This record gives sequence, C-alpha cells and structure tokens, in this order.
Amino acid sequence: MRKLRNDELGRIDVEGYKLAGKSPIIIVLDNIRSLNNIGSVFRTADAFLVEKIYLCGITATPPHKDIHKTALGATDSVDWEHVPETITLVERLKNEGCHVISVEQAENATQLNDYAPINEKKQVLVFGNEVKGVTQNVVSASDQVLEIPQFGTKHSLNISVSVGIVIWDCWSKINA
Repeated sequence: MRKLRNDELGRIDVEGYKLAGKSPIIIVLDNIRSLNNIGSVFRTADAFLVEKIYLCGITATPPHKDIHKTALGATDSVDWEHVPETITLVERLKNEGCHVISVEQAENATQLNDYAPINEKKQVLVFGNEVKGVTQNVVSASDQVLEIPQFGTKHSLNISVSVGIVIWDCWSKINA
C-alpha cells in the first residue's frame, strides 16, 4: 500500500466548504481554556462539515496563533460565533427547535453507544471546561446528557478527544 499525497485526497477548498451542505451538528464550547483544544475542535468540525461552532464565556476566539497552530486553517472554513453566556445560547437554540445535548457525566445520562440522534432536529453538542465540565445550569437546561463510556481508572478525556469521539459517533449515525 502507498500513502496518498494531499493532492490525491480530493478535498474541497474553503470556498467549497462554505457552499457544501452541512451536517445537522452544532458544537458549543462552554468556557474552554486551552487554545490548542479550541483549534483541534475547529479541525474536527471541518472534517465532518459541522454547521457552526459557538465559543462561549472565556473560550478564546480566532485569530490567535495557538488556535491557528492546531486548527490548520479550519477557522477560515467553519462558521463560528462568540456568545458571552452559554445558558443564553442554549435557551435560544432550544427555542429554535434544536436538540441540546450536554456531553457530561451526570445522573440519567445516555451512554454514547445507546445514543440515537433525532434526525429531524439539529443536534447541539455542548462540551465543557477542562476542569469543571459543562456548567450545571447548562446541563440542567439540556434536552439530553451523553456520557462517553470509559473503562479505565481515569474519570475524563481531553476535551478535543471527547469532541472527536462524539462528533464521529453522531455523524456516522446520522449518515447511516
């Protein structure tokens, strides 16, 4: 087997991305501290044609060299917006008919492997702070909570890893 060169991958350019049909997935970052994690989320969002990223609270916004370092240009393709308060955004998106899902460890959380997207609704996936997780008022306001099953000794995954796992799972179920 031979590895493919970048020019053989058939990827769309930024303009093509802007014109492409998007997956019904929206990402909300609730007070993310790490600029590298933010950049990584942009890159994952680009890979799966995510509709939009909302950067809430203290979450930094482009342009920033540390975001750019891991985003590798995805801040130019993926739509994004900064919103000061996550809860205000969540309430607005729910009023617009979106299904809001916090990714968190909580009572009565749905295990990711049991999650079934509601196909007629946009799926809003909320990911929380590296230390404190998704803010409790946002978890309480969510329509659903998803938990990534874990079987080792650690209690959590890196935010960018969590985004990759959940977006892939959601995208593959929507496109099955």
